Amino acid sequence: MMLLPRRALLAIAAVVDVAVHARPTPVAAKALAARHELPPRHLETLLQQLVRAKILKGVRGPRGGYELARERRRISVGDIVRAAHADPEAGMDGASRLIDDVIAPVVSEAGAGFLAALDKICVDDLCNRAQSGAVFEKLDTGSDFTI
Repeated sequence: MMLLPRRALLAIAAVVDVAVHARPTPVAAKALAARHELPPRHLETLLQQLVRAKILKGVRGPRGGYELARERRRISVGDIVRAAHADPEAGMDGASRLIDDVIAPVVSEAGAGFLAALDKICVDDLCNRAQSGAVFEKLDTGSDFTI
């Protein structure tokens, strides 16, 4: 059973991808989207959330894109998940005493434990696993350049 929604998984993948590919130039959203077979517009809002959370830094201009806002060992997976869910209460209409008084506190406590475990995993750990498994060689979409 997957405990994280796809949006959070995508946010983690985007940050790890940027961490691996952002040297010497920032990673363009278009290249990032191509590697993960997503439309760039779908990814752009998530990338902007990560910028607002100071996980990524947006670089403007013709060679612009995204790079890490801080060292990859100083970004935890928990930070990324929190940024991907910046407004967890959105879409929660109605009032239920069962949810508010019983279910939500238990789920919140479990979620806090899960996030604490994710806080122990940093982007550097995931980058090392991806590189040792040659993950990005498998995702290579070929040369993409313009003249």
